[in-house]
Amino acid sequence: MFHKGRGRSLRTVVKDLAPVIRGWMAYYRLAEVKGVFEDLDQWIRRQLRGILWRQWKRWRTRLRELCRRGLERARAAASALNGHGPWWNAGASHRNEAVPTSALRPLGLVSLQEEHRRPARS
Repeated sequence: MFHKGRGRSLRTVVKDLAPVIRGWMAYYRLAEVKGVFEDLDQWIRRQLRGILWRQWKRWRTRLRELCRRGLERARAAASALNGHGPWWNAGASHRNEAVPTSALRPLGLVSLQEEHRRPARS
């Protein structure tokens, strides 16, 4: 699903991902693996941040977007020009501040942990 994310808006990727996550939770609802769900949630968010990093192809765009999302200009410039790839940048603290989980929720991102805590439908 994340390879299909290239060239599509993040909202579309999240919208297509939501039924898959809900399906996983329907299947694994009885599992008691809180840590695994937490790790998977982090991995999914990191993948989504990586898609954004790829979409901001040029360093100028990355700088502008990081500043627009609240990073101070010096830190945003260092991040935009660091030379690391999307996976490294998606897990870095500057990306977590610029694109927090609260920014992904309005797009429709479903959390495995929240779905697991929610009572099962009869």
